[in-house]
Amino acid sequence: MKRIKEELYEIIFEADTWKGKLFDIVLLAVILLSIALVMLESVQSVRENYRELLKISEWVITIVFTLEYFLRIAIINKPLRYIFSFYGIIDFLAVLPTYLSLVIVGSHSLMIIRVLRLLRVFRILKLTRYTQAGSTLARALWSSRAKISVFIFFVSIIVILVGTLMYLVEGDAGGFTSIPRSIYWAIVTLTTVGYGDISPITPLGQFLASVLMITGYAIIAVPTGIVTAEIIKTNPKSNTQVCPNCLYESHDDDAVYCKKCGSKINP
Repeated sequence: MKRIKEELYEIIFEADTWKGKLFDIVLLAVILLSIALVMLESVQSVRENYRELLKISEWVITIVFTLEYFLRIAIINKPLRYIFSFYGIIDFLAVLPTYLSLVIVGSHSLMIIRVLRLLRVFRILKLTRYTQAGSTLARALWSSRAKISVFIFFVSIIVILVGTLMYLVEGDAGGFTSIPRSIYWAIVTLTTVGYGDISPITPLGQFLASVLMITGYAIIAVPTGIVTAEIIKTNPKSNTQVCPNCLYESHDDDAVYCKKCGSKINP
């Protein structure tokens, strides 16, 4: 039993064997299929014509995710650590709505069931576990959080200042009826979205808008550059070992022991 448990751990939690890679690929396909079914179910014509097929497919997928969830609990050394981890909660949310639909019945509860079943979209978060590129991007975003925070603070100052100026320059005639509404216009203009629901009519206001638009093009490139620089600095790792004690994943390729808790990881 211990050997079977170790082999299942290697397959389900890691991806350095052909069985582990196959497991990840199959699970990815099931996740994508479940998201597609949620989207199709929101189309009225599809929902009415293929109700039974959608229902059967959803139950099959739910059973697959349920088996995966309980297998992970059964083979991990510390089940509670997995259950209350980020991915453990996501895995639980992936199966919860379908079972709740059995409990919450009655015509008056149909809207509640629909909302609960939409929680199945959380399954898309399971994708991050199986994509190396996603992990690299997440690490780059986390590493650049300080720079991005300063950047967002700087942008916030700009839109507040310009929004206040536009409120003073344009007033109610141009639709700038309050400072918050003027700040909304500044955000829309700075991001080059340009809804057009509010627009300046005075020469000074149009000049300020033009400066803000040009500034927007320069500002958009800043966060991209910050994250790109962090991605370049990030050393991509091919090690897929997951610590059986603390579930830490970002180990060096030649790691033998977990850098977080010191437990020995699988070779």
